[in-house]
Amino acid sequence: MQIYNTLSKRKEEFVPIEPGKVRMYVCGPTVYNLIHIGNARPMIVFDTCRRYMEHKGYEVNYVSNFTDVDDKIIKKANEEGVDPSVISERYIAECKKDMSHMNVKPATTHPKATEEIDGMLQMIQTLIDKGHAYVAKDGTVYFRTRSFKEYGKLSHKNLDDLQGGNRSLLVSGEDQKEDSLDFVLWKPKKEGEPYWESPWCNGRPGWHIECSVMSKKYLGEEIDIHAGGEDLVFPHHENEIAQSEAANGKTFAKYWMHNAFLNIDNKKMSKSLGNFFTVRDISEKYDLQVLRFFMLSAHYRSPLNFSAELMEAAKNGYERIVSCVENLKYLEQNTTLSSATKEEEELIARIQSFEEKFDAAMDDDLNTADALSAIFELVKFANTNAKAESSKELLQALREKIVELSDICGLIVEKDAELLDSEVEALIEERTMARKNKDFARADAIRQELLDKGIVLEDTREGVKWHRNF
Repeated sequence: MQIYNTLSKRKEEFVPIEPGKVRMYVCGPTVYNLIHIGNARPMIVFDTCRRYMEHKGYEVNYVSNFTDVDDKIIKKANEEGVDPSVISERYIAECKKDMSHMNVKPATTHPKATEEIDGMLQMIQTLIDKGHAYVAKDGTVYFRTRSFKEYGKLSHKNLDDLQGGNRSLLVSGEDQKEDSLDFVLWKPKKEGEPYWESPWCNGRPGWHIECSVMSKKYLGEEIDIHAGGEDLVFPHHENEIAQSEAANGKTFAKYWMHNAFLNIDNKKMSKSLGNFFTVRDISEKYDLQVLRFFMLSAHYRSPLNFSAELMEAAKNGYERIVSCVENLKYLEQNTTLSSATKEEEELIARIQSFEEKFDAAMDDDLNTADALSAIFELVKFANTNAKAESSKELLQALREKIVELSDICGLIVEKDAELLDSEVEALIEERTMARKNKDFARADAIRQELLDKGIVLEDTREGVKWHRNF
């Protein structure tokens, strides 16, 4: 398998540190609100990478964190008059719901920043002891950026060019720094903020240190793959490398994978432009399997444009696979012929060629767009050759291979039996009563239950309308 390594700016053959095992860290969301569709892209892309690695026989230790202490979390908590943990736990739960409905597998470990403070204190002290960090008068601890000679190797930025003043690295209290490029490892508490005791001051960690510590604890000092959105290359991932390698004296990650940005109607997603969509917003209109299909329809390193037209195209493409599987299942249940004929045995043998095309695409830097094309070729092959008089052996082989390849992409194409119309109406009535009783949790649960069955609800002035996705 070839992976494009941001570090070397070229495709490299993937060779794990330990044969048969993959240690993979993916930066997770800051949990102060519902996740948006920009968050969804790396979740889906790198979940698919994990699935493919497992398909190839690797044992994957997959770690993805939740940043649960942050200025935005604290601001929201103060607005609601609650402890910041109330906000973070609420949105961790909501994030996990959205991940589940996008069929993103739970990580092997989902560490939270607030539960890893001891490890952060230890790494910061190590950096101080090694001369890579220093304590300012107010107790702020800074990393000496120039002490790490390879700083800039991931983002391919030159320290002297950065000296001109990159605002993303500067914080209040800059006058305490030895160098304007130094960044915060620990900062003093402010009024109304959560804090932890440390040898330097009561305060909280800087953002960058958490991932270095969690990666080391759950994966070891050296990992195979570190991944995230391209917006994290600098300064976040660059700073992670500096901290980790300065503290541990070892290469932090062999391969760095970054997905490109997601745009909305060819514009950057922004609340001010009115084009900001959460995953939950999309779930009101589409089965989130459609969103997953859409995200995989382009190469992960290519910018992806989100629009209503493209989502409809994704819906049609996804339904085409689901319909084929449903048709094969129907024929399989009703055929009278069990064993394949000689001609059908030749057709079954040809199924392998579609898997080979799929694997070749995925081996080429996780080219999911071409992998989906291979699935569509298999769907076309199935639609052409599956007939009422076909054998169960042929029909089953076609169905199982389509389901298997789709599953590697995290696409659920074999649906449960549909609810009867009367069952749908009964659930809608129960939801209406729940809303009247202000039991919004139950009302939301019913909406999601129906959506999981391919049934979309629309609340209109005339009442609740519904339709099936398939």
